Amino acid sequence: MFQFEMLEKHDHEQMTLCSNKSAGLRGIIAIHDTTLGPAIGGVRMRNYDAINDALSDALKVARTMTYKAAISGLNLGGGNAVIIGDPKKDKSENLFRTFGKYVEGLGGRYIAAEDVGTDVADMEYVRMETKYVAGISKALGGSGDPSPVTAYGIYVGMKAMMKRLYGYDSLRGKKVAIQGAGNVARYLVEHLNHEGVEIIITDKHHDKLKSIVGSVKAHIVKPEEIYSVDADIFSPCALGGIIDDKSIEEMKFSIIAGAANNQLVDEKTHGIMLKQKGIFYAPDYVINAGGLINVANELEGYRQDRALRQAEGIYDTLLKVLELSEKEDLPTSAAANRLAEGRLQMVRGMKNMYTGDSTFSGRFGELTRKNR
Repeated sequence: MFQFEMLEKHDHEQMTLCSNKSAGLRGIIAIHDTTLGPAIGGVRMRNYDAINDALSDALKVARTMTYKAAISGLNLGGGNAVIIGDPKKDKSENLFRTFGKYVEGLGGRYIAAEDVGTDVADMEYVRMETKYVAGISKALGGSGDPSPVTAYGIYVGMKAMMKRLYGYDSLRGKKVAIQGAGNVARYLVEHLNHEGVEIIITDKHHDKLKSIVGSVKAHIVKPEEIYSVDADIFSPCALGGIIDDKSIEEMKFSIIAGAANNQLVDEKTHGIMLKQKGIFYAPDYVINAGGLINVANELEGYRQDRALRQAEGIYDTLLKVLELSEKEDLPTSAAANRLAEGRLQMVRGMKNMYTGDSTFSGRFGELTRKNR
């Protein structure tokens, strides 16, 4: 009954358990909402302390993907998958091909892509069993690593936050504290360095830090120090769930704008706390939508220049979120939810007026589904 309660809490449509002992597969595919189109979402691989932790993670991210697609104007729904295991030890061709069979069994309701703990090579194994996968290499007609477009979206999003707060969007001379030194952070610091930003960065993996500091000037701090450093902008670019009572109390930032998903431990409580403290928070699924925009372009025939241009729209979207937040006296997270839900409700209303089939165009153009 717990699983049904979890599904019903945020109106998720479907949850699929994937198990194959010989392949070492224990996974979950969650589909939140297909109002706008097939559910798309990453496949994350990590160890979880309990199956309910994995379930909660899959459902939470699936819902985020629905809102991300909706507010970005994409005709896609929200989904997510988790594979329980150590990505450094437990990966195999058999594991991902077996997972691909489960994706194929959903008949196009879910399109898989890379996420935390998985990469392009893993998705290519999934693709051996199903066409419903994105984020594959450019050699196979895909978009490859989405990090450049994600990072560019974060960059233009920071400029939008600056515009609303200060009346100008230049970042020159500002201090940006980055949590995480992965692929997105690596591309982000290039944009920031080019504009003359003072960069502060941390990561528990020193090899990643060395790679970044070797190419741009940046000040390294210990992971536990990042929340209290003196900086204008805080950019969480690692795992989510890091903005809570304790970290907010330490913060002196004016803006939070980063790539991590589900940054707020409690969306309502911590959204309000940030607003009360005068910290302008860029809702994560709005500012980090570049990765999804990148994959959506792949489904229609990939061109990175087009994906980058579309990612520039994050600037205007964030201005709309900030305007609604101020007008209705809402935390920015609540304002973003209202805009996303407004589009979903509009499309549901349109579907109630008409009957017939809707067709998803692009690489999966042959996929048709009945209107809900």
